[in-house]
This record gives sequence, structure tokens and C-alpha cells, in this order.
Amino acid sequence: MGRSTKTTCPYCGVGCGILATPKENGAVEIKGDETHPANFGRLCSKGFALGETLDMDGRLLEPEVDGEKSSWEVALQHVADTFSKTIQKHGPDSVAFYVSGQILTEDYYVANKLMKGFIGSGNIDTNSRLCMASSVAGHRRAFGADTVPGTYEDLELADVVVLVGSNLAWCHPVIYQRIAAAKAARPSMKIVLVDPRRTMTADIADMHLPIATDGDAALFAGLLSYLAKSELVDGDYVAKHTKGFSEALGRAQFSPLEETATLSGLSTQELQDFYALWASNQKVVTVYSQGVNQSCIGTDKVNAIINCHLATGRIGKPGMGPFSITGQPNAMGGREVGGLANMLAAHLEIENPDHRDRVKRFWNAPGVAAKPGLKAVDMFEAVSDGRIKAIWIMATNPVDSMPDADVVEAALQACPFVVVSDVLAQTDTVRHAHVKLPSLGWGEKDGTVTNSERRISHQKAFLSAPGYAKADWWQMAQVALRMGYGDAFHYNSASDIFREYAAQTAFENGGTRDLDIGAYADVSDKEYENLLPFQWPAAKAGNWDGGDKRFFANGGFYTADQKAQFVVVNPQTQRENEQSLPFVLNTGRIRDQWHTMTRTGKSSRLSSHIAEPFAEIHPQDAASKGIGDADIVAVRNARGRIAVRALLTNRVQQGHIFVPMHFTNQVSSNARVDKLIAPVTDPFSGQPALKSDRVDIETLRAKQFGFVVSGKKPALKQLPYWALAPALNGWRAEFASDEPIEELEAFACSVFGLPSGFPLLVFKDHHSGLVRAAAFDGEHLVGALYLASTPVIVSRSWAVDQLSQNFSDLASRWQVVAGRPSEDMPDKGAIICSCMNVGVNDIAHAVQNGNRTVEMVGKSTCAGTNCGSCKSEIKAIINEHQLIAAE
Repeated sequence: MGRSTKTTCPYCGVGCGILATPKENGAVEIKGDETHPANFGRLCSKGFALGETLDMDGRLLEPEVDGEKSSWEVALQHVADTFSKTIQKHGPDSVAFYVSGQILTEDYYVANKLMKGFIGSGNIDTNSRLCMASSVAGHRRAFGADTVPGTYEDLELADVVVLVGSNLAWCHPVIYQRIAAAKAARPSMKIVLVDPRRTMTADIADMHLPIATDGDAALFAGLLSYLAKSELVDGDYVAKHTKGFSEALGRAQFSPLEETATLSGLSTQELQDFYALWASNQKVVTVYSQGVNQSCIGTDKVNAIINCHLATGRIGKPGMGPFSITGQPNAMGGREVGGLANMLAAHLEIENPDHRDRVKRFWNAPGVAAKPGLKAVDMFEAVSDGRIKAIWIMATNPVDSMPDADVVEAALQACPFVVVSDVLAQTDTVRHAHVKLPSLGWGEKDGTVTNSERRISHQKAFLSAPGYAKADWWQMAQVALRMGYGDAFHYNSASDIFREYAAQTAFENGGTRDLDIGAYADVSDKEYENLLPFQWPAAKAGNWDGGDKRFFANGGFYTADQKAQFVVVNPQTQRENEQSLPFVLNTGRIRDQWHTMTRTGKSSRLSSHIAEPFAEIHPQDAASKGIGDADIVAVRNARGRIAVRALLTNRVQQGHIFVPMHFTNQVSSNARVDKLIAPVTDPFSGQPALKSDRVDIETLRAKQFGFVVSGKKPALKQLPYWALAPALNGWRAEFASDEPIEELEAFACSVFGLPSGFPLLVFKDHHSGLVRAAAFDGEHLVGALYLASTPVIVSRSWAVDQLSQNFSDLASRWQVVAGRPSEDMPDKGAIICSCMNVGVNDIAHAVQNGNRTVEMVGKSTCAGTNCGSCKSEIKAIINEHQLIAAE
């Protein structure tokens, strides 16, 4: 057992502390850090499985130029020469960087410095534009700076927590568990979920408001009007610390309650109940995430929420305030150092000539970009039309994650020069790179990240760099050196960059800017190595008292007159879309996967919960379209179509369809849902409206359905529909064919990666259409194939387990072919608790044996006892069986 290293999780914006311990066998043990103030030892299923994602399978380990392996010297010189020649011929705005909330603050800092300070263009943007830009714009409009006023503790101290467009149970599970624990300790605490879907977060909600798409602005404009009519406005706070209240209120009062109900999709009773709850409790925190931000009116939604908190003075005090929770581990860090095209480092403004001069003098830069650069959607449009001729993409996968994703892919295919820095040799984006640069991954790289409550934590290296992989900051600094900017980029370590960044936050600040970590400008390398998590601001003595880290309880906003600005919000939705199409598409995340699955997709544990792309469809909508449960369906509009599995559920409203955003061409035949999303953006933030669009659905009439488990990666790409996922000791896959598979033995051998003619055990029932085949090598299962004319009925978890079994008993092999477990090997059913590998049948059996609470089921089966992310699903199973028992 090696030495344990305290580091930080690389997933969502919660910023959990982790203890990583390498073992002698090469594995890494992962535990939550009980001393870290973000999670106090808790981890979600993704964090818990981090050790399973650290293999070298698929890693990019050497630089490549035009498909050929290269040395770093050749690759870096080629990048530098091509960027320099492009700039010389076409100007600085002909090049761009597209970076990521998954790189570290030090990486972000160097990228921003190179592009904005030395190349002289604003053309650096980040995939954080896709998730948090509307929060940034809303903060800046209201507060004068991108300031998150509160802390995680406020979510536990609040009497009412309103979750708007945020499925915390699956997307930020540790924060969800903190709120759930607070509610269990104080049952009077109320939770409101505002979401079109009844997500798993509804498990702890006292009130679920199934809002219409983009109805949030109307909901909170109506709340502002209600607060004024109820004489609950804090007149002293509004008068002393704000401006623009009467104008904002006048627009909010323009819509009567009935119109607000129409715009929000809620009943007048639901509105009145929510408004009364919000108004009658002083300690209210409104938490919002992608359902608010990923909208063409996202910034107005943010300001509609902030308006209500400003009007009541419920901001910056314990248990009160608007709270934006970020989707990525370092979305906040990127915002701090100018990773967005319209910001400079240290929360300085690119539009402000004094700020540009300050940055120029601090960096000793030849000329800081004089105007904002192109934001993400505009950037790739510029790649498409030829204005951008060279782009460097770092640690992100825009071919899958951008709206109108097929157009983005075509743009990269046509771009004269594409550089991609990544950890993987094959992603849907990497395959279009002229130069591939191998980057360090989590556990190998060193630097800092900032979480959603402004807490900076050290993400440390505890593994050696594999192959020729290098830190992202090093790659950019080396290119800067070769472009002639070497004097400004002589960094020997991440700590060198951190000190410079900390000093810049304090440079000519004097309390005029929110972001100041000047207290850390002189940390030694050893102090940086042992850096403890801290919240900003952390200024040098005299600028901050080091006490309460909340903002704005007593005003002090970062506008010119230090007053917050109420924003006039138009509650009408301005988006134009394909109204002729009958369904609203809602995109989002699932519990155990992350972004485009380049990391989580390696873990068999995480794939055991949901292994296939799907569309949640209301049963009545499915019936109207002739769609059955588990059918393969096409979801389509004018931009394209995808093929996914139908999941019929009442969790979605009629007229709505939910599809997860994770599945790529690397793991599925055609499930990149963002290709269906129009490149419509919020006019203030430039954030694309990724959350929704209009679509239609139809059944794809397959002649044969299949499921396979195999020790080798199944070869299925010749089929029209397939979805692939790792399994313990092998792989699992779903597939469908539009024609019957005639040559079974040849097909099975091809899928299993066996030579033609390899002996198989085969079962065929021509009457029912069932076909099964299995191959064994000695005592081990090579693969099992199940075919049927309808969706295959076989326990997936049981079949996967067979790859780990011993088959010295020849009779047991026929049980694999039959697809039925033996009496001494009970079927777990679909996996509910991926941490402990507990299935739905295990939980149902525990309930039938008298375990009628989540805690009792946990003691009986261990389900839900690790990260707790599955507790809402366990509760649903308990409720279902109690209803059955009562019938």
C-alpha cells in the first residue's frame, strides 16, 4: 500500500476532497476526505469509482502529427509555426483556443495569457460557456461582478431550499446528501423542486412544480410581484443597496397571476402555494443549474431569481441567497482567470480600457485583446465559414457536446489546422486533429480547482506521467516560447503559475474587486504542495478580515456606485423553434456517467446502472405513436435523427421527451443528442439553449434484437443500432438489426472475435424466434449471444456475471445458453446500487422480508450505504412493493 494523497475529485462543481492510495498491484484505493469542507468524506458513485478509470486503455501517450507519431519538439514547433504564420497572414482573430472546465486553473491561466495578452485576440472560450455563462452574465448585471454570494453551509441552514432546473440527486449527489441529512435532522425544512421532469431529486421535495420549458422567468417575475403586493419587500435594503427596483417591479406586475400560470405551465394554486412558502420563510436559498442556464433566456432567468432575493434582502446571510451550482470541476476557476471570451483574468473586464491597461502592465504584454472574442457557438461558426483557420482544443469534446453537433464536426473536418490536447487517442473530436498532444490525466497532473462556493482546492498528482504525456500548461508555455514570447512563459511548475495568478488578483485591487487571493502570492513550493482548501477572497492583511466569506449582506456591490442593479425581466419566451413538431426534447445527465464518458465510460461499475442511450417517453405519448417499452425509437428534427431505447415512464410530462447527453459515436451507433439542438444562444451570455428543442419520435422497426456479453470488445458496427458498455471481465452490448441474422454461427464468432468455425453451443426456437449461442474456452465463457424478434428478455446483470464464473461443469454451460440462472445463483435484476452491486431483485426481496425503510434495506443488502446516490431509487422500490402489498 502506497502513501495516501489528499486531492480533489475531477467531476462536478461540488469539489469533493479525495484520499487516493496507490496499491502494490497498480490499483488505486479511493476514499472521501473527511477533513475537506465540501464533502466531509462523502463521495458519489462516480467519485467512488475513480480508481477504475485510471487504466492505460486508449490513452494517447505520444504526440502525433498528421497521423504519425512525433517527438514533442517537432509537434510543438509545428503548432507554433502554423499559428504564427496564420496570425501573420490573417491576423490574430484567425486563431482560437477552445478550453475546458476540466483543465486546472494554472492551465487556464497560461492559455488565457497567451491568447489575450500575447497573440492579442479574445478568441479563447471554454466549454463552461455551455453550462454556466448565463450565471456569469446574471451576476455581472446584478452585482457588477461574477460573484457567488453564499456557501454550501447555507443550503443546510435554510428553512426553504428551492431547486430550479437542478437534479441534485444525480448531478451533484454530495450536495443532495448534505441537504437530505439537514432535512432529516430538521424535518420542518422544506424542499421545492422546479423541474419539468419528476427527477430522483423529487424524493426529498415537499413540493414539485412541473414547470413548462423556459417558464422560470415568469415564475420568479410573478414571485417578485407577489412579494411587493404582500408588503414583504425589505425597503431599507432596497433603498440603501440597490437601484432599478421600480422598473423591474413594474414589468413583473404587468402579468396577472393567470398569465403567469399560462407562461409557467403551472396552475394558479401551485403558484400561490409556492409564493406563500417562499414569502413566509426568511431563510430561503434558491439553487439553480443547467435547467436555468441552458436557455435562450437563461440570463433573464438568473436575474429573475436574483431580483427576488435582492427585494427581500435575503442575500449574503446564513441560510439565504441565490446559489449557482456549477457542472464542471473547474468552471469557476476558468471564470476567475479569464477563460471566457468576454472576460480578462482576475475578474477584470475586457471592455474596460483601465482594466486592459492593468493586465498589460502586470503581464508586460505587447497588447491585450481590445474586444471580446468569439463565444463557443460563434467560434465554431467562424471555424465553419473560414474566419478561424487554426484552433487548439483542450480537454473537451465539442463534436458531441456542442449544439448542432454535426455542423461542428463538419467545421473541424474542413478547418486547415486543428490541434487537440487530450488523454485519449480516440474521441469523436480527437479523430479530426492534425496534431494530437498527449495530456496528463487526473492523478497525474498538479494544480488547483475552484468549486461552486468559491473554494480553491489542490488537485495533486499521485501517479507518474505515462508515456510522453505532459501538463496542458507546459504544452502552451512551450508553444509560447517558440512563438517568441518566452520571457513571459518561463514556468517550471504549477506553483510558479499559481503565485503569479494570486499576485494578479491583488494587483491594484485594494478591495475594489471581489476576487483577491493575494495572501497566497508568496507561497513556497512546499506550502503550495500542502495547500489546504480555502475560499476566496483571501486578501493580504488590510483588504479582508478573514471572517465571513459571504457577500452582500450589507451591500458593497461591485458596480460603480456599489449598488446592486435590479434587472427588468421579460417573462415571455423569445425562442423560435420548430413548433410544428409535437414534442419538447429535454436533454440532461444520468447518475453514473459524466459528460461524454471519456472517463466514466471506462468503469464497468458505473455502466451497470444504465448501459444504453434511452428516451424517456410518457406512456400516453408512446401509445399514440405505437411505441412499446424497450422499442428502438428515432428522435428526429430537421437537423438530424438519433436512435435510442424507449423507456416509458410517468417521470416526464405528456409532450416531453428526455434523452441523456453522454452517449457518443465511440459507444453507440447514433445517440449524439446535441446534433438535434439548434445553435440558439442567450443574447447576453452567449450560452446555447442546449436543454431543449422540438422533435418528433417514431419506432424503428427492427427484425431482430440482440444482447451480447463478451470477453473481447464485440464487433457490432456493421449493424444499424448498437450500444456498447464495459462489464466486469469484458463487455456488454445491445443491438438491433433491420434484417434477420441468417448465418448465426459466423455472426457469433465475428462478434466474439473468434475464428470462423469455432465450436459454439447453440439453441434455436423457430416458433418463438429465440436464438442463443455461447462460446467457451476451457472453463471460461468467451461470449454469449441472445437474439429475439422482440426486445431480448434476459437478466443483463446475471449474464454479465457469467464472464466471471467457472464452467468446469458442462451442464452449467447450457444454463448460459438458456439465459436462466440456477437456483444457487439468484438473479440480482437491474443494478440499482452500482457502488455495492445490488440489484432491484435484491432490494425487492429485502422489502418482502420486512425491510420497509431505506435504512433497513441498506442494513440488509448494503444498498445505498456508500455514496447514497441510489437512495431515491431504493425508496421508489419500497413504495412500489408496499402498494402491491396493499392491493
